[in-house]
Amino acid sequence: MRGVKVAPDWFSSAVTHSPRIERIGVEGASIHYRVWGSRDGAPVVLVHGGAAHGGWWDHIGPHLAAEHPVIALDLSGHGDSDHRPSYDLTTWADEVMAVAAAESALPPIIYGHSMGGFVALTAAREHGDRIRGVVAIDSPVRRVSPEAGMWRAQRANPDAVKYYADRAEILARFRTVPEDPACLDYVLAHVAAESVTKTEAGWRWKFDPRVFLSAMMQPEDLAGAACDVALLRGERGMATHDITEVVRERLGGTVPVTVIPDAGHHIMLDQPVALIAALQTLLGQWRVSR
Repeated sequence: MRGVKVAPDWFSSAVTHSPRIERIGVEGASIHYRVWGSRDGAPVVLVHGGAAHGGWWDHIGPHLAAEHPVIALDLSGHGDSDHRPSYDLTTWADEVMAVAAAESALPPIIYGHSMGGFVALTAAREHGDRIRGVVAIDSPVRRVSPEAGMWRAQRANPDAVKYYADRAEILARFRTVPEDPACLDYVLAHVAAESVTKTEAGWRWKFDPRVFLSAMMQPEDLAGAACDVALLRGERGMATHDITEVVRERLGGTVPVTVIPDAGHHIMLDQPVALIAALQTLLGQWRVSR
């Protein structure tokens, strides 16, 4: 990885705000998650993208936790959660609902990035009457997710796992998909550090490559939801204007869309302050109108 610049105080303060670590069993898998804040208020669930993990939200979650418990889970096949023989968006949505219910009886607010947005929209379709609101963040419905597209282009065997000799070597290989030079070095370094694990065969990425076989959502998979839905995209992101308009129409045509200026696909990595402001605004609106 590139040399890391000194992180600003808002970031350093957030990542040193240690979350409470929990586990819950969901359909035969142990799901790992972290929680910031108290049990008061509607739970906010942060859902990462494909091949990522809950630590991608470490610098975001604490800024949303003043009046809510904020939960960042590792979906099965990711981070420190169990792997499954196979994966699908519905099971991942069930995991999201389970961790929310474990922390509060109130209807959750779900923020999902990229593939995590597919999971959030699936939760809205399947469990909308038990959800306060859902936001899909630069989730390119109609395309294979960017992470899955890169994996499919590079690997033919879904069970193939590459091992590295030491931690420094694997961390030097950490890249976002798609790559974006605008991503902040200190955020990249933080999320990379929790993306790897040591095994007897060597160092490897934590995610199960087979997650990419299910990291897709088509417009016909969308349906109107009983909860509020909003879309948020980066100006330079994967969820282009055309893709977003198709999603809006499938969801009834009145879904609000927020565009983060000069943001790419990984908004929490290149424009995190703007993302925090947008998520805080939606959180405040839904809290007042509940």
